[in-house]
Amino acid sequence: MRLLQYIDSAKAVENRFTRRQIMAEAKKLGGAGLRGQVAGKTALSTVGVSGSGLTYRGYDVKDLAENCEFEEVAYLILKGKLPNQAELDAYKTKLQGLRSLPAELKTVLEQIPKDAHPMDVIRTGCSMLGNLEQEDTSVMGVFPTQEACVDRMLACFPSIICYWYRFSHDGVRIDENTGDSSIGAHFLHMLRGEKPNELHERVMNVSLILYAEHEFNASTFTARVCASTLSDIHSCITGAIGTLRGPLHGGANEAAMDMIEKFSDADHAEQEMMGMLKRKEKIMGFGHAIYTESDPRNAIIKEWAEKLSQDVGDTVLYPVSVRCEEVMWREKKLFCNADFFHASAYFFMGIPTKLFTPIFVMSRLTGWAGHVMEQRADNRIIRPSADYTGEELRPVTPIAERD
Repeated sequence: MRLLQYIDSAKAVENRFTRRQIMAEAKKLGGAGLRGQVAGKTALSTVGVSGSGLTYRGYDVKDLAENCEFEEVAYLILKGKLPNQAELDAYKTKLQGLRSLPAELKTVLEQIPKDAHPMDVIRTGCSMLGNLEQEDTSVMGVFPTQEACVDRMLACFPSIICYWYRFSHDGVRIDENTGDSSIGAHFLHMLRGEKPNELHERVMNVSLILYAEHEFNASTFTARVCASTLSDIHSCITGAIGTLRGPLHGGANEAAMDMIEKFSDADHAEQEMMGMLKRKEKIMGFGHAIYTESDPRNAIIKEWAEKLSQDVGDTVLYPVSVRCEEVMWREKKLFCNADFFHASAYFFMGIPTKLFTPIFVMSRLTGWAGHVMEQRADNRIIRPSADYTGEELRPVTPIAERD
C-alpha cells in the first residue's frame, strides 16, 4: 500500500495508533526523498507506466515528437487538447506578439555579469517579469489572468536568456522580434544572429517536446507546493527554476557535454569511462529515478543527434557518445536518459554548453504551469509531516549552568 493510502486508512484507526507510529510505518513503505510514493494526482502525464513509458494527456511522446510542433504540445498541456490548424495558427501568432521584453527587464538583465549562472539569469528574469506584469490574485482562489501570464512567459523566456547572453558576451542588444514562427527557431535566431536551417528548427521542436512535462519531478513538485499556498504563478515558476538549478535535477546535459568533449575518439572514451567507473565517480546522463530499463526520450533525441552529426561532418563526438552508452550498459546496466544525447545535439547546433539547462526551462515551463493550474483547480495546501529524530523533551538550562 502506498504512503497516502496508508495514512488515509490509518485515520480510521487513529485511536489505536499514535501519529508517530503511523508515520514510522509509512516511512517503511518508501525511502528517503519520497521516491516511489504517490504525492498527488495529475491528468497531465504518465511516466514509466504505459506503452512507451511517457505520455502527455494520453498521447505517446514519440507520436507527438514525430507529428507535432512544440506549440501544439504546449497547447495540449495547457489547454487540454491538441489544436486544430486555425487554433494553432492563432496561438503561434499570439505568442509571436508577446516576445518583446519590457525596458525595465532589459535594464535588469544588463546588470547581470557575464559569469553568472544562466539559470540564475532566467530565475531573476521570471521574478522581475512578475513584478512588472503581476498576475491578478485580488480574489482569493480566483486566477483570471493565469493563462495570459503563462503565454507571456512561454513567449519571452527565450528572449530573456538570449538578451542577457548576447549583451553580456557580445555587447549586442538583440531584437527580440525575429519573425520566426516557432519558439525553437526564434531562440536559435536570437542566439546565433541568423535564421536556422530546417533541420535545426525541427530538432529544437523535438527537444522542446521531449522536455515539456514529466509528472511529479522535484521542480514540478516545488511549483505545486507553491501553488497550493495560492501564491502567484510567477512565484511558482521561479521556485521551479530554482529547484531545476540543482545539479541532481537539472544540468545533466551540461555535465555530459563537459565529459564527452574531452575524449579524442571512441577508444579514448571507453578507456576514460572505465577509469571513472573504477574510481566510482558519478557519471551524469545515465539512469533515471523512475524508468528502469530505458528512457523513451533517449532513442528519439539520439536519432536526431546522429542526423545532426552527419549534417556537420562530425566523426568524433557522436561516436564517442555511442561508445559511452555502450560502456555504461555493459558495465553497469545503466541506460542513457534524455539528457545524454541532447548534449551532442545542442553542440552540433552551435548552442553554448552553459545554455543547455535554460532550454529545459523554456520547455518545462509548460508542464510546470499545467501543474500549477491543475493544483489550483482542486486545491488543498500541501503540508506533509516529518519523522522527528531529535532530542526528547527537555527543560531549558539556565545560561550560567550551560557548558
